[in-house]
Amino acid sequence: KLRDFRHMRPLATRAAASVFASVLASHRPAVRHLTMSASTGSMDAYDKFLFDLNGFLVLRNVFSPEEIASANAAIDEHQAKLNAREPAGLRNALEGSPHSAEGPRLDMGGMLAWPKPQCDVFRSALAHPKLIPYLNALCGPGYRLDHQPLIVAQDKDSEGFALHGGPISGDDGQPEGRFNPELQYRCINGEPWTSLLAVSVQLVDHNPGDGGFCIVRGSHKLNFPMPHDATHGLAPGFEEHLYKPVTKAGDVLVWSEATVHGATPWRGDHQRRIALYRFSPANMGYGRGYLEIHPETYADMTPMQRAVVQPPYANRLERPYVTVDAMREDPEGPAPVKKRSDAKKEFDRRLFGTNYF
Repeated sequence: KLRDFRHMRPLATRAAASVFASVLASHRPAVRHLTMSASTGSMDAYDKFLFDLNGFLVLRNVFSPEEIASANAAIDEHQAKLNAREPAGLRNALEGSPHSAEGPRLDMGGMLAWPKPQCDVFRSALAHPKLIPYLNALCGPGYRLDHQPLIVAQDKDSEGFALHGGPISGDDGQPEGRFNPELQYRCINGEPWTSLLAVSVQLVDHNPGDGGFCIVRGSHKLNFPMPHDATHGLAPGFEEHLYKPVTKAGDVLVWSEATVHGATPWRGDHQRRIALYRFSPANMGYGRGYLEIHPETYADMTPMQRAVVQPPYANRLERPYVTVDAMREDPEGPAPVKKRSDAKKEFDRRLFGTNYF
């Protein structure tokens, strides 16, 4: 699916997030209650059809050239922090396979905590007005940042990544003949849902033949595990089942982690760069980094984006929401919440000494 956002008026250029409910409450200037008529934003019917069909979407022109230039300048300032995936235990491809290459992948985290303005573009992805409809539709209202985001960089002739993910896989996403509850996709009554959603911001062009991201269309509905040889690109003829999207800087790839995916070696003359995020439904958690991040780390983010990095808990327990309506009304304002009965909170305090069970 190729969506062009150039006709849309940007609603905001800044976004942010925080980690714990206490920080959100202490920095929220007011409470906006979420009504049933409020719009959380939604994908259109054709987007839903294509995501259900393929397990991914390509969204065009989400970030402006100026935003991409700012993000790359910030990476240049911090490039000494790029970590090579070495030694062998950190490599992502079977040696000698079509996904392997001589050079290692380079990873870097921590962008959300960089000083302003270096962090601004990376924070904006948490509640970007052009992404909110997709995040709400695929993870549900109250979506949250799950993994800590990272920069992935690859120099010429660096390795890709063996195919991984899928609903029939081990707990590390490698092919295994069992149901994996952590990587699932469903569509019920016309509403898609995924337990873990990847969002990859393209920071450079990915041209034909450059390599990089690849995905197996429709594999989010697998009933059998990927064969070993197919996982490593060794199965004769399997290459034709790998889709390798051609993208421009500013495009965004969105896929369910239940869709089998990987990467081919990078052959481009320029350094490959992406910013990779994973989001999950409100009450689900895969990563655990949020348990170790100090509550004040993201305190200078806006309430709307601090809502996105809350720990996992149910929506009905006054979870803050990111909605299209709220962003239009005031992108720097408080995130709306669904009000819980004062009587129920008082009863919980009597039982447990806390506002919520």
